[in-house]
Amino acid sequence: MRVFRGPRRARERRAARIPGAVRMPTAARALLGALPGLAAVAALFLCANGVERAADADAEAVPAAATDRYAAPRPDIVPRSVWLGDAARAQPAPRYDDEVVAVFVHHTDTPNGYDCADVPAILRGVYQGQTGARDWDDIGYNFVVDRCGTVYEGRAGGIDRPVTGAHTQGFNHRTTGIAALGTYTAGVPVPDELTDAIAAVAAWKLGETGTDPRAKVALVSSNGLSRYAAGATAMLPAVAGHDDGYQTSCPGAALSARLADIRDTAARLQGRA
Repeated sequence: MRVFRGPRRARERRAARIPGAVRMPTAARALLGALPGLAAVAALFLCANGVERAADADAEAVPAAATDRYAAPRPDIVPRSVWLGDAARAQPAPRYDDEVVAVFVHHTDTPNGYDCADVPAILRGVYQGQTGARDWDDIGYNFVVDRCGTVYEGRAGGIDRPVTGAHTQGFNHRTTGIAALGTYTAGVPVPDELTDAIAAVAAWKLGETGTDPRAKVALVSSNGLSRYAAGATAMLPAVAGHDDGYQTSCPGAALSARLADIRDTAARLQGRA
């Protein structure tokens, strides 16, 4: 639903845009996509096949009403300016939904044996892979969590705002995408620090709308390439795996097996019994 709020709303919308943001020609993006670091994230594409571009450029935000009863504290989050720096590329203005009622959990299909001090460089590689070779306008995930439990801001638009991501084909609206940095297929250990951090982000984002992380919510598919026809309403977990909305093995069998724990931890962080 589009909401028109007159000149003041227009000024606010302009102010939210990245200064000097322009759409880059495809040829220029392809050239920049060849920067060093792309090879390190080639495996990322296996999980990313289920991603679609975000909402139409003219989509507007409608502020969500705060729900204090189940509000959870915002975890510490490393801003994208810290890990991305001058590697940021010109891009269109961010897009927004009215609220967040679900989160989708992913893994990045990148190597697990990283030193957490190297995560900013790894994230720059993920960003270059998605905005370069794949020609996306930005990194698709709203947040990325490393194995040490550090949370990083992903897609631009504001940590506290309901930014429309590009992480789960058909279900980018009213959702947040949280990616675990690594590959969590069957038999791979999943660090508690990682799952606790995912739960903290989920509790915070869902608490803003009073959504129980253990519940199911109604989401409308925007793309028939998802598991549901375009326009169909799907009842999905409020904390879902990528494969709940799209035919993929992401977020990996090992991480999928921890989703119940993540939901319970997020509910406790919201103060639920």
